[in-house]
Amino acid sequence: MNDTEIKAKLFQQIDKLKNERLIELYGVVSNFINSSDNSEEWDKLTSAQKTGIEYGLAELENGKWEEHNVVLEELRKKYGIS
Repeated sequence: MNDTEIKAKLFQQIDKLKNERLIELYGVVSNFINSSDNSEEWDKLTSAQKTGIEYGLAELENGKWEEHNVVLEELRKKYGIS
């Protein structure tokens, strides 16, 4: 696939996204375009921060996660927030 075909395919896929997903994709693409080597950022983290991230990733890999909207709904019910 050449550059033009890739861009056309991306445009077609992006064009079909709903607003919420489009905003999410914009953030991901912006971060990708504006970032350099993330290893520098990793090196700046404390040991506790690295451990927390690694723990979270392990939890994800083991299927221990809940969707964001489900967690928010539970918190709203718990604290009576509408």
